Amino acid sequence: MKNFASIFVVSAFLLCAAGIVRAEDAPPLPRDNSGVNVRDRNDAAVTAGQQSNVKSDVGLTRQIRQAVVKDSSLSVLAQNVKIVSASGSVTLRGPVKTEAEKDAIGSKAQAIAGADRVSNQLEVKNQ
Repeated sequence: MKNFASIFVVSAFLLCAAGIVRAEDAPPLPRDNSGVNVRDRNDAAVTAGQQSNVKSDVGLTRQIRQAVVKDSSLSVLAQNVKIVSASGSVTLRGPVKTEAEKDAIGSKAQAIAGADRVSNQLEVKNQ
């Protein structure tokens, strides 16, 4: 897979350099989420599929999501983290750009759900 990606990148570069293909026309490189996919297969891992459909849990998730999206200081990456509520407990998962974003989202969730009801499993990207 790595060889294919390397060949693809070199080919795209050469085509762009020759003026045959513009950079914005080149297809995006495939992402390798193998590690995340393996982690999420673990039965203990909380995934979006475990979001409760109980009205209070859906409302809790909605309130937290609205607070996160409303915060314009957060990156788009941070605004798209997974927020999963079940039985009044909230799990936050996904990548964020900085430790400050992780803390900000965790604080918002704790203010809404309660400090003892939030599991902040957000990951700072590239750490």
